[in-house]
Amino acid sequence: MPEPTRPAADVPAEPPAGHTAEPPAGFPGGPELFRLDPSVAHLNHGSFGAVPVPVQEVQAALRAEAHADPDAFFIAVPDRLAAARTRIAAHLGADPDGLAFISNATEGANLPLDAVPLAGGDEILVTDHGYGTVVAAAARRAPVTTVALDPHLPDEDAVRETVLAALTPRTRVAVLDHVSSPTARIIATPRLLADLRERGVTTVVDGAHAPGMLADPLAGGADFWFGNLHKWGYAPSGTAILAVAPQHRHRIRALVPSWEDLYGFPRSVENRATADYTGWLAAPDGLDLIERLDAAKVRAHNSALAAHGAALLAGIPGLEPLPHTDGLAMRALRLPPGVAETPDRARALREELAARLRVRVLVWPWPGGGGIRVCGQIYNRPREYARLAAALPEYLARAVSRA
Repeated sequence: MPEPTRPAADVPAEPPAGHTAEPPAGFPGGPELFRLDPSVAHLNHGSFGAVPVPVQEVQAALRAEAHADPDAFFIAVPDRLAAARTRIAAHLGADPDGLAFISNATEGANLPLDAVPLAGGDEILVTDHGYGTVVAAAARRAPVTTVALDPHLPDEDAVRETVLAALTPRTRVAVLDHVSSPTARIIATPRLLADLRERGVTTVVDGAHAPGMLADPLAGGADFWFGNLHKWGYAPSGTAILAVAPQHRHRIRALVPSWEDLYGFPRSVENRATADYTGWLAAPDGLDLIERLDAAKVRAHNSALAAHGAALLAGIPGLEPLPHTDGLAMRALRLPPGVAETPDRARALREELAARLRVRVLVWPWPGGGGIRVCGQIYNRPREYARLAAALPEYLARAVSRA
């Protein structure tokens, strides 16, 4: 393979012809809050997030404390987690007694699905936009009905009607994305959750992208909701939260027994013996930082930047913008036929863009032509999207020729 090219991060690229919209101004001090490689255009915040320097420093101090006196640190962990949970709950508008720290969305799916009582013949509804391991957790628990959501459905009402039309008399649980990962649109709206509740369907919502991106991530009152804090919430990696409605809390059992089991949820779920708890304890500082920066301004900036990037890409022949939910910091476009139609081809294009162009984006597979997703974050600059837009046609032509 040829040596990867390393375009300078501050060299502008010409946008596609016809794009005239002014890019949003940079977020003051945003890039300096992160230690990201400046030679890489990090346009994929939604996959793994990035930890701001102040939060890294908080976690480093906690690790130093644990190393200095392990006994004192680990004995105090349950109470310190409870205090951290209370701070998180204040940001999310949640009941701290109904929250538990978990590691990621996959764990967040397994805990509710293990807790819901199901009988023989009961079914779980999922969608074809669901995250792979979350859908796999549902399939391990009961037969699943998969709702095909056309990426071109025009709005949230059309999504809602499609989901409701797929219900059967055997549907007992619906596992739905709050914000879909590939297509960057809201699925589990308050109205859809209310409709499912009226039909006696238990709702499990994958809110992986909600904390930090949405002003009210728990809107709608799902029976179970889980969300990553390490994506848009500026928390360290491996930090997520599970919210459980009061009527279900007594049924939640930790996936692995611990010495905290006698206390029940949430302490039973959080205890991991001598695991590294520093990410969870530092997580409130990530949400605190967003508030200090002005959460509304952060959300508005990130959404505008993602929209700008998507508009640049939409000027490329063959790329089709997909319907989106306003206000989100992610946008998706459909790629031309023959491009990224399978997981292997999507992965190959993603890695080629990373290795040769030094741009990180999500490329997702779909029959008839995959998709590309760009994100906006306060460390991004408009020229990074222009760099991608200027070079992408060459990569797409190469992908089509290999198909």
